[in-house]
Amino acid sequence: MLFSSLIFIFAFLPAVLAVYYLVPRSGKNTVLMLSSLIFYMWGGVSLSVILFASILFNYLFGLWINKCERGKKVPLVIGIIFNLLMLGTFKYGNFLIENINHLLNLAGINPVKDPGIILPLGISFFTFQSMSYLIDVYRKETPVQKNLFYLALYISFFPQLIAGPIVRYHDLAPQLLSRKESLSLFANGVERFIIGLVKKVIIANQFAIISHEAFSIPVDVLPQSLAWAGMISYSFQIYFDFAGYSDMAIGLGLMFGFHLPENFNFPYLATSIRKFWKSWHITLGQWLMDYLYIPLGGNRKSNFRTYFNLLIIFIVCGFWHGASWNFLLWGLVHGAFMSIERLWLEKNVLNRAGKIIPALYTFSIATFAWVLFETKDFEHTKGFYKVLFLGNDSMLGSNYLSAVFKQNFLLIAIPSVLGSFGFFRWLNIKLTAIMPEFASQPIVKGIKVAVMLIAIFTITLLLISNTYNPFIYFRF
Repeated sequence: MLFSSLIFIFAFLPAVLAVYYLVPRSGKNTVLMLSSLIFYMWGGVSLSVILFASILFNYLFGLWINKCERGKKVPLVIGIIFNLLMLGTFKYGNFLIENINHLLNLAGINPVKDPGIILPLGISFFTFQSMSYLIDVYRKETPVQKNLFYLALYISFFPQLIAGPIVRYHDLAPQLLSRKESLSLFANGVERFIIGLVKKVIIANQFAIISHEAFSIPVDVLPQSLAWAGMISYSFQIYFDFAGYSDMAIGLGLMFGFHLPENFNFPYLATSIRKFWKSWHITLGQWLMDYLYIPLGGNRKSNFRTYFNLLIIFIVCGFWHGASWNFLLWGLVHGAFMSIERLWLEKNVLNRAGKIIPALYTFSIATFAWVLFETKDFEHTKGFYKVLFLGNDSMLGSNYLSAVFKQNFLLIAIPSVLGSFGFFRWLNIKLTAIMPEFASQPIVKGIKVAVMLIAIFTITLLLISNTYNPFIYFRF
């Protein structure tokens, strides 16, 4: 069930909210638990067994770690291996067999049968959350949860179950036990949810029209102009798609009285790849920092070891996103630029070049790297980059690009691009400085409500006409 679907917006969510606010305090978590299970099982009852198994086994591993006065590392290692095996089997099983079959074909041996493993939704996210819980219990950074119900609700909490933000147990646990709902918090949640819907349905899906066309056409007939337009469009598509989902997740949390962590902070304004990862998918970057980079030694050892650690975490980051060599290469690109920046580029060039040039540098690196996300394999990737820089003899030409760009595209694209680079945040700061009570004026509040209603109406029309597609990060 998608957040950006009619059944979720007009049936599931209103029903859950109604029951949640009608039942007494003691029953609210039960409503959330049942709602989360229904939400997840909507995508397939059989695959829900994986989620249930993850909950049960991580609960038992947590108790085991807590019980051991000595040798706590043994149950921790077993628990981590269990989670990685589960993730590896369902996310990387097909990829592994595919590569084994490639080697067998080279050796003239009959290939292994394709297992046809189906990827359970959200497995990358709830597996990382489960592992962070076990590690935090081992480090004594959080008390073990002895009540299976509360751990199950933490792992399966539907606002962030499918695509994050990745929430630490010690951040959510206190809110499971005690939280305060309020009308203002609920209103903020609704507003944030609608903003996320706008980013996804109205903005990201418009950019998707261009990017899908560019990446679907065979590279031997792909016009160079469309390749550039498609690559840049995909860069904005993936930002608004994922940031929109995160906004919706955070908004849903607020509606139920929860405060989920922010996941984006204008990443395309970042003046280095290092800073990009402090503002893009913030919760994943922090997870990799706390549970992989620092345990590996971080930057506390030799320079060689620091660069090695950076490459390791970005290899993991790449494979976390998907089971293909393209994702590995994408991770290596980011890791390589992080290392180059640390070595000399950031200190000697970027920090002395103002803000515009470093921001353009970061946006360019991120955008060229996104090609690896959307191309099918190395051959497609190589061909796409070749068209970008060398062009080809395609007869489609600029007229084809003009046909792809619909008249209303620029009306959405231009303000969206400005927004992604923080223009409206800057404008809001300036207006607030000039008129401190600007946002609290009744007419401004009325305009905001009207805009929200128009947005919901427009989104509904778009969803009825089926002009939407699943979130990109649902694939991960």
